[in-house]
Amino acid sequence: MAVTPVAQPPLAQPPLVFVGLGSMGLPMASNLVAKGFEVRGYDVRAESRAAFAKAGGVPADDLRQAASGAGALVLMVVNAAQAETVLFAEGALDALAPGAAVILMATCPPEAVARIAERVEAAGRVFVDAPVSGGVVGAEGGTLTVMAAAPAETFARVRPLLDAVGERIFHVGTKPGQGATVKAVNQLLCGVHIAAAAEALSLAEKVGVDLAVVLEILSGSSAASWMLRDRGPRMLEEMPRVTSAVDIFVKDLGIVLEAGRDQKAALPLASLAHQLFLAASGRGEGAADDSQVIRSYRVLNGHG
Repeated sequence: MAVTPVAQPPLAQPPLVFVGLGSMGLPMASNLVAKGFEVRGYDVRAESRAAFAKAGGVPADDLRQAASGAGALVLMVVNAAQAETVLFAEGALDALAPGAAVILMATCPPEAVARIAERVEAAGRVFVDAPVSGGVVGAEGGTLTVMAAAPAETFARVRPLLDAVGERIFHVGTKPGQGATVKAVNQLLCGVHIAAAAEALSLAEKVGVDLAVVLEILSGSSAASWMLRDRGPRMLEEMPRVTSAVDIFVKDLGIVLEAGRDQKAALPLASLAHQLFLAASGRGEGAADDSQVIRSYRVLNGHG
């Protein structure tokens, strides 16, 4: 259930370090600045650091220096391997203040999250497993859904930070990996829904009916889904704006399947959807908007 906002103690001490200023990380970090947080931002790309400076943040060229004495570190990186590199190989964890909070907001496999948390806690810091959903639009608008797992007192401590980047904040459990599991379930449905919408529209396209009319009919019928209404119009565009790339679902559905293997859970629909996104990526379309998984159907149907 959603947690009712209440007054909570602040983070241990400023500043906050935000690592990963990509398409989602940059607007998230910028929202923290706009909400009054003192934020040092780090990214390997100089252009991302420059963009963060324009948003009023403090860009950092050196990760360990950025983390020095900080009360919290947010990770919005690509995967668990990058999170481990930042924390352990590059020394950000040891540079944080004693008792500082490490908040992993990237989508990672549950088992990997649990392993990272164990090392963070052994170093005398606290860990929050808090993946997000909502894409670039949600990151820009500060309307993300946050699925956080941490002990109640730790969750309360970081709640103001979560409120600054999200609109729907959920405390899903107390153990590391529980947030990642909920995110995996979310991504399973998202990926399958996008693939199903693409399959339906590709059939209509094959028959030769007006796709705009079909989309209008489906969007107002019992067959509608949020993904159909959001991705469907972009499936009709040749080069739509990228709000979530094909390769995101190659990664995320891979995490879903890994979680399924760990739990010995059969996930045939997720597996098929993953293959469709993987096929699109293999054709060199990994950076295209994820709605363009419809191109995989066009290839299968002989008009790609």
